[in-house]
Amino acid sequence: MTVTHEQIRAVLADYLDAHPDRAPGVARLTHSLGPGLDIASRKTFPLHVTCSAAAVDDAGRILMTHHRALNRWLLPGGHIEPGDDSLYATALRALEEETGIAWRHAVSLPAPGIAPVDIELHQVPADPASGEPEHWHADFRFAVRVRDTAVTLQFSELTAFSWRQSADLPAPRLAIRIAAF
Repeated sequence: MTVTHEQIRAVLADYLDAHPDRAPGVARLTHSLGPGLDIASRKTFPLHVTCSAAAVDDAGRILMTHHRALNRWLLPGGHIEPGDDSLYATALRALEEETGIAWRHAVSLPAPGIAPVDIELHQVPADPASGEPEHWHADFRFAVRVRDTAVTLQFSELTAFSWRQSADLPAPRLAIRIAAF
């Protein structure tokens, strides 16, 4: 089973119910949920969905990873895979694949249901090596508490990691939401 448009719509609706001020910031995503585009597929351009895990340790620090191809600090995350049955499951799988932190050791932070703490749209540059054009990622970011903080990086995609205070995150909106936990 894989993530469906209906699931993406439902999670987006819950997010916008909690954060109605974000509607303009996710309008490109909302418009992409029309018929004809499978935005759960990484092969859909100009926009597809990704999911990230804001892994928070007992000291309140958030795990950031340095992405090799993008040369940017990001939350651990990735594309939806056919076996993923929810956006949250995608974030947990990607956390484990990229950092070695077992998803079984991640516990969702208190919230009604499992909802993203943030949704961010960002442009990804063209990658001639893979044949991908410039496109957008609609990144659903989920906060998870982690107890096991030993990191084993996936060096094929990442070059470094850092546990950071929420005030040091590159995304102020995410920093504010994580600091509230």
